[in-house]
Amino acid sequence: MRRVLITALIIFVFKIVTYIPIPLLETSTIDNVMKNGGFLTFLNSFSGNALGNYSIAALGISPYITASIVTQMLQMDIVPAFKRWGEEGEAGRAKLNQVTRYITIALAFLQALMILLGLSVNSENIVKYGIGIPKVVAIIFMAIMITAGSAFVMWLADLITRFGIGNGSSIIITAGIITSLPSAASALWQQKITEATGSYDYVIFGLVCFLYIAILVGVVYMEKAVRKIPTQYANRQGKSDSHIPVKLNTAGVMPVIFASTLISIPATIIGFCNVDKETTAGFWLDQIFVYTNPIGFALYMFLVVIFSFFYTFLTVKPDDIAEDLQKSNAFIPGIRPGEDTQNYISKILFKVTVLGATYLALLAAIPIITSIIFKLPSSVTVGGTSILIIVGVAIETAKQLETEASEKAYKGFM
Repeated sequence: MRRVLITALIIFVFKIVTYIPIPLLETSTIDNVMKNGGFLTFLNSFSGNALGNYSIAALGISPYITASIVTQMLQMDIVPAFKRWGEEGEAGRAKLNQVTRYITIALAFLQALMILLGLSVNSENIVKYGIGIPKVVAIIFMAIMITAGSAFVMWLADLITRFGIGNGSSIIITAGIITSLPSAASALWQQKITEATGSYDYVIFGLVCFLYIAILVGVVYMEKAVRKIPTQYANRQGKSDSHIPVKLNTAGVMPVIFASTLISIPATIIGFCNVDKETTAGFWLDQIFVYTNPIGFALYMFLVVIFSFFYTFLTVKPDDIAEDLQKSNAFIPGIRPGEDTQNYISKILFKVTVLGATYLALLAAIPIITSIIFKLPSSVTVGGTSILIIVGVAIETAKQLETEASEKAYKGFM
């Protein structure tokens, strides 16, 4: 109960921070750009509407997540020191965490600077009227303030991980998404009920609510689905229930986040630069990088599938599993230890990932298709990344709560 209360308190502090405005910023510039959608709208949904509130926590926890992914990728024999630290246990992980924090600060500053420069290109002045500060100095100052806000959110996430329940970064993202749901529901009610033009709008409202619940139930089922690879131990007689669990969606939500970011950033830059869509270059850029268009939609689905395979084989390493089985004197029935076991696990992982990637692509496509068919407000998404994050974090947090409760019960028994 103490851990749950600490987590709730930290989330409350995070929500307060999302209302602390960026000093010197002319807020009307963000209003105009946010209406056009793109990367800023995507970023706003993951920051608990902090960007829409012009908050110093506008970037949320996203720079830390990006830095964590970069650090994880650099451990793949790209930087030998990172790989060595990853194999050194607790001391090595502490060094990697420190490097991740440094990368987070650098990424947050660069991302904040890019957003502010993009806003300055799209608007005559992003500095509040009457403040006699050079524009360059004001932009750098605001970028530093946004970086400080991201650092503070990263610290809050670390506090949740150490003293609260669940993974701090995931809890912060989930809290941001959940707190934005009431405004999305209000926008849907306003459009389809309050401003309804006929019975057709009422039908759409009911259908959207039904689809949301159906997708929620489906995602819960799919996220708990696993493929069990049976294992036996040479020193144990009789039947054994030991197995290697391979999740259907091993990659989680990361492929969708990667794909959305890669597609949305060029579209946002095009919007910042006011590229004329009537020209040949402007037309094709719009067709390729806006995923509501057929070519952009196909590219988005392709990126989701590619990143699903990439991130799955990045996080689950068949050679390491085969080596661990051999060290534990265990084997897969009917499969020779060593290279044959590694190849068998790789084949199983590939087949499962085909299903998982298809599931992720379908889940990423549903919000786009439903928004076009039902003409929903930009703040309303049916399914997609948000539900996937909420369900995934809820399942992991519930497991941790069960583990904590079991440990308390054993301690009380002893």
